[in-house]
Amino acid sequence: MNKKIRWLRISYWTGAILDGLAAVQMLVPAVFAATNKLPDFHPGADYKYAMGMGASLMLGWTVLLVWADRKPMERKGVLPITIFPVILGMVANEIWAVSSHFVALGVMVPSWIMQTVLIALFAFSYLNARDEQGASKSAFF
Repeated sequence: MNKKIRWLRISYWTGAILDGLAAVQMLVPAVFAATNKLPDFHPGADYKYAMGMGASLMLGWTVLLVWADRKPMERKGVLPITIFPVILGMVANEIWAVSSHFVALGVMVPSWIMQTVLIALFAFSYLNARDEQGASKSAFF
């Protein structure tokens, strides 16, 4: 397998797996509470409704990344839009959660490290694949 395609596939599947896990966290409040170290967390209907909406979108993004894997070079444009607004939007939300004292800073640090690694992986894979086709033939950007 071409190394450029391998990097794209690693990116797609890493993102899909992590998005699937995030959807579980969103759909199961006990998992959310445990991973965010929130003792005595008892969400109401408003939280469950909002997280249900978010989980639907997260599962949709999971499927989108698997779909991109079917034609990795042609669909590489999924990676930059996964960086922004998806990952960076999540980071902004997590910064709000820390600044509002909903979640402790120490709880978010591993997430931010993972997101930084994902951004680097996705950017590398996209730019690495882009070199092969050249900027004028790029499917996105």
